[in-house]
Amino acid sequence: MGLTHFNEQGRARMVDITDKEITSRTAVAHTKVTMNPETLEQIKAGKIGKGDVLAVAQVAAIMAAKKTADWIPMCHPLPLTGINVVFSDNGADELYIEGTVKTTGKTGVEMEALTAVSAAALTVYDMCKALQKDMVIGPTQLVSKKGGKSGDYQIS
Repeated sequence: MGLTHFNEQGRARMVDITDKEITSRTAVAHTKVTMNPETLEQIKAGKIGKGDVLAVAQVAAIMAAKKTADWIPMCHPLPLTGINVVFSDNGADELYIEGTVKTTGKTGVEMEALTAVSAAALTVYDMCKALQKDMVIGPTQLVSKKGGKSGDYQIS
């Protein structure tokens, strides 16, 4: 499959989706934040001085998904129909963040899902950096996508 983000002069362009069909599309992305066990415990106990870390990270994820096209240059602005972010952990030192984004449109929502989990992870870092500056974010990856011309995708 060839790349379609270049014009006849070899310069970047936003792909023309005018003639694509409107279909239901869903994308799921995942990331994690690795931290000291004490930091994770304080997050879970709601003892971070800046507030409820996971609630703020959830809102940040939703806001970021809705604004993805504002900071990813070739990304189409999309009317998102659903955004959900869930948090889990390994009971020790890893906070997992999974984001699901949905739309009915002419292009997929992979970038919106990736942006959502990235913003959530960055918000966790921001709210906890006074406790721990060496937290590690990632890997961040697309877990699955459904809909569209290229078909479904699922990591193996």
